[in-house]
Amino acid sequence: MEKPSAIIFGATGGIGSALARRLSVAGWRLALCARGQERLDLLGGELNAHIEPADATDAQSVENAFAAVCEKFGRLDGVVNCCGSLLLKPAHLTTGEEWAHTLNANLTTAFHVLRGAASRMMRSGGGSIVLLSSAVAQRGMINHEAIAAAKAGVVGLAQSAAATYARYNIRVNCVAPGLTRTPLTESLTKNEASLKTSAALHPLGRIGEPNEVASAIAWLLNPEQCWVTGQVIAVDGGLSSVQPRLALAV
Repeated sequence: MEKPSAIIFGATGGIGSALARRLSVAGWRLALCARGQERLDLLGGELNAHIEPADATDAQSVENAFAAVCEKFGRLDGVVNCCGSLLLKPAHLTTGEEWAHTLNANLTTAFHVLRGAASRMMRSGGGSIVLLSSAVAQRGMINHEAIAAAKAGVVGLAQSAAATYARYNIRVNCVAPGLTRTPLTESLTKNEASLKTSAALHPLGRIGEPNEVASAIAWLLNPEQCWVTGQVIAVDGGLSSVQPRLALAV
C-alpha cells in the first residue's frame, strides 16, 4: 500500500519537530511547513522530507503550501497545525497588538490550516486533521486571558468542523497540552523557581515533553482511530481535570 502522507504546519517547533520525527519513523511521507527557512532546511534534510516555507497566519501562503504539497503527494491523509505563541499577561496589561498577535498565531493559523485541509480532503475521501489547543482553555489560570481565549476558540473551531465534515469522512480533533518543555516555553522552563512552581500545578508533578504530545497527535492521525472525531485529548499531566497534590494529601 502507498505510504500515508501528512503536512505539518509549525513543523520546526518543539512539538512539531517531535511529531515529524515520530511520523518519519512510522513511514509517513511528510511535508514540513514553517517560516524559518534555516531550521526548515535542517529538519527536512534530517528526515528526507519535503519542505514548504509558509506563514500560517497568511491565508494565501497556506493555500500555496497546500497546492504544492497536494501536487507532489497526490493526496493528504493527515494535517496538523502546531503553530502557536505564548503570552502570560492579565487582560488589563495586554495591548491591542499583543491580543491580535495571540489570536493570529493560535486561532487564525488553525482556521487557515483547517480550511485548506478540509477543501482537499472533501475531494479525496477524507482524512484526519489535528489542531493544538491548551489545558488553559479548559481550566482558568492566572494571567492567561488572551492565550486561553485563543485556544478555547481552537476547540470550538475543531468541534464545529468535526460536525460539518463528518459526512466526508474527515475527522477533526484537538490535542490540549499542559506546560511542555519547548523553545517557546523556555522563559518558564529555564528558570528553576518558575519550573518548580509550574510542575507543582500538574498533578503528575512535572511538566510535559514534546514527544508525549506528539504521541497523542500521531495516535489521532492513525487511520485506526477512524471512530474518533470532535474530541479534545488532554495531554497535560492532569492539569485540566485533577486537583494538584497537596502537602497533606495521603
